[in-house]
Amino acid sequence: MPTFKITTNASIDRVARSDVVREASALISTLIGKPESYVMVSLQSDVTMCFGGTEDPCAYCEVVSLGAIGGDKNKAISAGVCTFIQQKLGVSPSRTYILFVDPQRSDFGFNNSTFG
Repeated sequence: MPTFKITTNASIDRVARSDVVREASALISTLIGKPESYVMVSLQSDVTMCFGGTEDPCAYCEVVSLGAIGGDKNKAISAGVCTFIQQKLGVSPSRTYILFVDPQRSDFGFNNSTFG
């Protein structure tokens, strides 16, 4: 059930957005080590954002996973996500924040229930 949310002020056309979410899905699956069939990706582009006092391109990402993240693994995931964001959206890693969340299984719902 890994989820990956990207919010950015970068402009991305409709076709490119579709490519980005599909490629991000495969990336998160690989980085976290869970089947892509469980991965959900969302992308919000053209959002009004300010980072460090400027509106230069920036990104805020969230990686949510039941287990398989934390500690040193987050450093590897961060490197992979930042590289991807820079290559696909043109946002520097120095202007990208990533929030990692490992919720309790009972706090994540799916298919009329929870994972706990």
